[in-house]
Amino acid sequence: MSQKKYAGVVVPMATPVKNGSVDLAAVEKIIHSFVEAGVDALVMGTTGEGNLVPQAEGIEMVAAAVRVADHKITIYAGVTGLCLKEQIAQIEGFKAAGADVAVAILPSYYALTEEQMVAYYTTLADHSVLPVMLYNILATTHLSIPVEAVRKLAAHPNIVGLKDSERDLERMEQCIAVKNEAEDFAYFCGWAAQSAHSLELGADGIVPSTGNFVPKHFQALYEAAVKGDMAEANRLQTLTDEMAKVYQQGRPLGQQLAALKCIMQGLNLCGTEMFAPLTELSEAEYATIREQISAFDLNY
Repeated sequence: MSQKKYAGVVVPMATPVKNGSVDLAAVEKIIHSFVEAGVDALVMGTTGEGNLVPQAEGIEMVAAAVRVADHKITIYAGVTGLCLKEQIAQIEGFKAAGADVAVAILPSYYALTEEQMVAYYTTLADHSVLPVMLYNILATTHLSIPVEAVRKLAAHPNIVGLKDSERDLERMEQCIAVKNEAEDFAYFCGWAAQSAHSLELGADGIVPSTGNFVPKHFQALYEAAVKGDMAEANRLQTLTDEMAKVYQQGRPLGQQLAALKCIMQGLNLCGTEMFAPLTELSEAEYATIREQISAFDLNY
């Protein structure tokens, strides 16, 4: 496994909400738990309802995360919206707040050609005051960054990696091959169920949403894989997969995030409020989630 500047476990942080706004006190609790576990944070990503958070509040949230992180962990900030000019300004706000890396999905209102994707990321990276990480997530953007486009963009001096959440094993292998060709380009697996496998193949890092409530499990999984102890890495993979089913199985993504916050509430990390148009689940659903998650030891 290669050692790149950007590597390890990056947890896509859920965004705590209180009375319709970001709950900054809860942000501090969550980041503190990440610091204790030794994992990095992706703020304003998909799990964090990034495109539903007002930009000004998002920058305040990044600033709160940076304060608690105190340079002990890396803070990745998710770029939101569809307007390139506003995204460049948003990254300037992230930089002023102390973020380390900007993570950008494709603007997804229009179908884009490969050439348009490359041109978009090239322009964003040319003007970004932070290093840029590509974020491929077909499930929400309905766009897939072609592997050849990733290869072209990996050569850009201000594009430092790819976080790929597309569920395609052949693509994963191809993208890892691309990062092996590039000296300063990292590959992060955003398909949590393939965390151990991706690391065995040579991924630099993993981005698991379940890490919001068991960050230590994923740090241990990563460390085991780095040491070549795949038996332990796969044991932790199986365990965290079972935990993930509690909030993911049978639910669309928006409801998965609501169920995730229920588990986090049980650990006194945040409440269950969501940003519109996402909504909370019923109390009966929450009771079922609490009962199911109680079967696991969350204090690893």
